[in-house]
Amino acid sequence: MSKATAVTADTFETEVLQSAVPVVVDFWAEWCGPCRMVAPHLDAIAEEYAGKAKVVKVDVDSEPDLAGRYNVMSIPTLLFVKDGKVVDQSVGAEPKSSIAARLEKLL
Repeated sequence: MSKATAVTADTFETEVLQSAVPVVVDFWAEWCGPCRMVAPHLDAIAEEYAGKAKVVKVDVDSEPDLAGRYNVMSIPTLLFVKDGKVVDQSVGAEPKSSIAARLEKLL
């Protein structure tokens, strides 16, 4: 079971844009191999940074409009959001250390 919270277009505003802590948004899909490779890293980060930051997942197949709003062309795409604004982004599978380092800059 994922430690990251699934968000939809209905919950994105509250969970991400209005969050009091930085948010890592994982745009992914079930069929995406690299997405499955990154998922355990994101679960670990969600646990390690609980209370200081949060990790959410957006299924691009279920939420194509949300993916389009943020110009997600390839997955996995990670958006790093602070104070309601995208401040960093990565595309493709990255090691946990790289994801954590990007997040650390926002804390």
